[in-house]
Amino acid sequence: MFRKSLILLITVFICGQIFPQERKSVAVTVYNQNIGIVKDVRNLDIKSGKSEIEIRDVAQMIDPTSVHINLDGEVIEQNYKYDLVNFDKILQKYIDKDIQLISETGEMLEGKLLSNYGGQIVLQKKEGGLLMIPNTGKYRFNVSSLPEGLITKPTLVWLVNSSQSKKQDVEISYQTSGFNWHAEYVAVLNENDSKLDLNSWVSVENNSGATYDNALLKLVAGDVNLVRPTLYATDEVRLYKTESVQAGQQFEEKEFFEYHIYNLERPTNLANNETKQISLFGASNVNITKKFLYKSGQRYWNNSSSTGKVSVVVEFENKENNNLGVPMPKGKVRVMKSDGKSIEFVGEDMIDHTPREEKVKLKIGDAFDIVVEETQTEFKKISDKVNEQSFEIKIKNRKKEDVVVEVERYLGLNWDLIGSSIEHQKKDAQNITFKVPVKKNDENVLKFKVRYSY
Repeated sequence: MFRKSLILLITVFICGQIFPQERKSVAVTVYNQNIGIVKDVRNLDIKSGKSEIEIRDVAQMIDPTSVHINLDGEVIEQNYKYDLVNFDKILQKYIDKDIQLISETGEMLEGKLLSNYGGQIVLQKKEGGLLMIPNTGKYRFNVSSLPEGLITKPTLVWLVNSSQSKKQDVEISYQTSGFNWHAEYVAVLNENDSKLDLNSWVSVENNSGATYDNALLKLVAGDVNLVRPTLYATDEVRLYKTESVQAGQQFEEKEFFEYHIYNLERPTNLANNETKQISLFGASNVNITKKFLYKSGQRYWNNSSSTGKVSVVVEFENKENNNLGVPMPKGKVRVMKSDGKSIEFVGEDMIDHTPREEKVKLKIGDAFDIVVEETQTEFKKISDKVNEQSFEIKIKNRKKEDVVVEVERYLGLNWDLIGSSIEHQKKDAQNITFKVPVKKNDENVLKFKVRYSY
């Protein structure tokens, strides 16, 4: 808390000259795995022979080993300086040195700083004795200069060897952590749950420690293999910014290696500690199928009966003839519907990267008015290696309309269905499905018998 009330007065005397660097262009490629690739073109004045050049305003989360440089000459040494200025670091550097404290009334205290911890300091006065201040919140601090080794921005320092003196455009590229992006979708169902409108947004997060103005932005969708992914935590306040929706599509999508890449067709600003949202695409009148799904066979061990919930599932085809047919990056889908007066939230689900021509399945929630009671009615041992089990699944429909509940039953291995009251479909080696019709305010019972051989 005390840091908020402190004003640090620093008189800085820095030897040497800082030459301005013109950033000609910058491009940022963001992956949805906490990494980004920055391509930065700067106009630098490089002297003949060996000289030292500082490249400022690089990402604080940069991986220095990933830096690639294209210039007329050679970089024979690189150092990454990241010991940034802050209040505590300056005071720590001034241990055993003289500082000044100025109170709110203008009273000045001077002495050698012996200790700085948790807003409490100890000074050795020039006239002798110790001055201990338990709360420095009412003081300003004055020091003579910026301590050696501290810098205001992350900086790459190059030792360059060049055959001639000239200004030239230097291309710098590097990998940095702290970049991420993810997709979000908002789906609005129509009145009878037969169609939906879908809007897609991308959220680009920049916590890399640098700001990139007028950047060319690319997003890569796909799971890139990383040898050593590194996560960073930050306690900085994040800002959120939403780009206004432009007419037409803002991203150009194309295949890239085994992934998909999205190029924003205009420059944008990527401020540090900011999340930017940009419209990706929109689709209207997408045909959907609404299903009621019950997964059977998930009871507790040794419990012969149970009550289960029926999931509400929405499915649609990601096809061009269904007003879609676009690669859909993984992300959260929020589903909305009008209650006749306003749009209300009805559920959400996550989707993985979904190519064209594939089906999207969303679990929206659990049906309130459909109840399932599942009972094992018989267990008969035929021999040491064969047994038969019978089941009943009672479905109660308290809705004001007829429904069909799809029952998905897990059977395991070595089974044979020897009887059922409703026709089944084999889903795979271990699962079968039944489509059970239930009239409004009525119930229906599914019965089946399974023989297991071991």
